Amino acid sequence: MQIIETPHSPDAQLSKVVRRHAIPYTGEKHELDTLMDLVGDASFVLIGEASHGTHEYYKTRIDLTKRLIEEKGFNVVAAEADWPDALTVNRYVKGRGNAKDAVEALRDFQRFPTWLWRNADVLSFIEWLEDHNRAIPDYDSKVGFYGLDLYSLYRSVDAVIRYLEPIDPDAAKRARERYSCLSAYGYDEQAYGYAASLGLTKACEENIIDELVELQKREFEYLKRDGAVASDEFFFAEQNAVLIAHAQAYYREMFRGRMSTWNLRDTHMVRTLLALREHMKRSGKQMKAVIWAHNSHLGDARATEMAERGELNVGQLIRQQIGDDCRLIGFSGYSGTVTAASTWGGAAERKNVRPGMLGSYEHLFNKVDLPAFILPLKATNLVNGLKHPRLQRAIGVLYIPQTERFSHYFFSTLTGQFDAIIHFQETQAVAPLEKTPLWVDGEDRIEELID
Repeated sequence: MQIIETPHSPDAQLSKVVRRHAIPYTGEKHELDTLMDLVGDASFVLIGEASHGTHEYYKTRIDLTKRLIEEKGFNVVAAEADWPDALTVNRYVKGRGNAKDAVEALRDFQRFPTWLWRNADVLSFIEWLEDHNRAIPDYDSKVGFYGLDLYSLYRSVDAVIRYLEPIDPDAAKRARERYSCLSAYGYDEQAYGYAASLGLTKACEENIIDELVELQKREFEYLKRDGAVASDEFFFAEQNAVLIAHAQAYYREMFRGRMSTWNLRDTHMVRTLLALREHMKRSGKQMKAVIWAHNSHLGDARATEMAERGELNVGQLIRQQIGDDCRLIGFSGYSGTVTAASTWGGAAERKNVRPGMLGSYEHLFNKVDLPAFILPLKATNLVNGLKHPRLQRAIGVLYIPQTERFSHYFFSTLTGQFDAIIHFQETQAVAPLEKTPLWVDGEDRIEELID
């Protein structure tokens, strides 16, 4: 049966309420004043994205991050990115490391999907951040860029050994021996996970913990070097060792199914963020962090159907542990194009995004006569109007329009999920640094769109 909407339908009336509170957004710097006021004195600002491949989400998040750095003293950008890969960027923007430019600083992001960080918008931000930091003489006061994710099992192993080799060759040899059990699986995380699920890696798991414990015991010995840089480098190595322990558990649970790997991953991201805060505190610096990740990680899971499955996320954990010292900002889009793959490990494609489904926030927001807008979510009549769960779209690294409802929508209560949302009626695909033929041809490919 076809549903016919009228000017007096509940959604038509609700869209008028949304319009009264919506603040037009055209991309001008001053139009972000509302969000700057919303942030206030908060030390943690979580800025999401409704897809992993949309230019408007990346650019607006970057524009807001720049203002937070310049005007409110934010000194950390922490992203849904692998720890060792992001450290190459961190060293570059802080004037360390070997990368000669921002393109080279992004070189270590080679794991699928490479366009997540190797894209034109992130490149421009890294160039800006390096330039911003160049004017700051104090190393500890420069703004850092860090990864929170745990997929880098083998790259983190290499990083720990590289750290130890010049300062303690014997310890490096022991680390190599302890981690050698991982090489039996061909540097394939999933192969290791499968073996672990069968109980074949118990000794390896113990070796991984032993290495972490030894590294932590030798902290003071290793810090007798060159001040802040030595402290940073030890912390980076320690976090890689912690990551190895968490990553092996993550890949083990992928096959055991005894614990939500989602919970393991998001808990690790929050632990990494809080460990970084403690590390900065030891050097006398208060961390003020911008966190970049997908909406599904940063919108409070308690206001979504994730909670019914026993899943939590970064947004929920931060709110629970930090309280009112954080702000959560999300994105949404009605239609346009997106950079995504069709299969895991597949090439980047530029795909047409179908219009938001009936009954979704995207469909509701499309009724607002603004090309884009910022919507703070605390007004009483807005909270009351949006109190019933609706469909919300989430496009990750894959976009499967043929199964759109089941692949890309979930129920949520937006006002409990975020403090504000930024909506775009039409979006563009983010531009990868390496444009595949499928991505270039996507501009002219016409797909059947379903209203």
